[in-house]
Amino acid sequence: MPLGLLRRRFKNASRGAADLALPVPAGAGVVVREVLDPVNQPLGAADVTVTELRGHQVTARGTTDPYGLFMAVLPPGSYSLLILAQGLEPHRETVEVVADAGLSPQRVWLQPARQAELPVPGTWLFDPPHTAIRFIAKHVGMANVHGRFERFQGGIQVMQDVSESRVHVRIDAASITTGNNTRDTHLRSADFLDVDHFPYIEFASTRFAFRGGNKWSLLGTLTMHGVSRSVSLDTTYLGMVNGGYAEELRCAALAKAELHREDYTLNWRSMLARGIAVVGPTVQLELDIQAMYRTHDTPTPPE
Repeated sequence: MPLGLLRRRFKNASRGAADLALPVPAGAGVVVREVLDPVNQPLGAADVTVTELRGHQVTARGTTDPYGLFMAVLPPGSYSLLILAQGLEPHRETVEVVADAGLSPQRVWLQPARQAELPVPGTWLFDPPHTAIRFIAKHVGMANVHGRFERFQGGIQVMQDVSESRVHVRIDAASITTGNNTRDTHLRSADFLDVDHFPYIEFASTRFAFRGGNKWSLLGTLTMHGVSRSVSLDTTYLGMVNGGYAEELRCAALAKAELHREDYTLNWRSMLARGIAVVGPTVQLELDIQAMYRTHDTPTPPE
């Protein structure tokens, strides 16, 4: 939809305009957010991610336009919506998308970021039901391929000096899923991950580098397909809260990196020459992490 038309319809929504029908498929729903900064001005270029709650699958992502608007057409269901902007508090909400409900625009005001309380020193373990390891790859000649890994373990050893903290993640490579059984079988084969010979993908950090506000760079080594490379994860720390149970704390972070497949000897050009349709040369990796800390009987993360 042209942005000007969407803006006009958004302004008319509060007046109950009759022409708010959107050209969306029957049975779908629409999520619209107008994002504003602390002084009530439209906030452009804010990052928005919409994730299906049931499967932790990213279903939409993008940035707000210069007028602070974001729109996504989605199947009915429950979603988590996350809005991030540099120097401002992250906004996360649960969205219930209803079929054929029409336009329901809502405004979101992002507030100045407080200095988030850092995790207390000790061992923090990933909470799998609330953690997702996802990726996006460009399919050659087609749209993006979205996928995730369903089995993994990991933890964070937080030190008194946070820059000296350690992170270790081990991913079961065979747990890759993109929602297409034929493609998933191919991704597990020797053409790609070769899970029979390289069953795990592992990341081990070397240091944390503070970038200001709630931003960090997580530097470390990623080992995949038998090859180890240095990588840097752009990390947004989302804070620490009491998890609701006695002596339980939780912290959360969102980390992203761009990987080049040929760095790990996954030769997409040779497969193209053989006529095999594959994803492109780069993969966007995202770790949406929630970790738990308990004061008693805390196990150590995997070595």
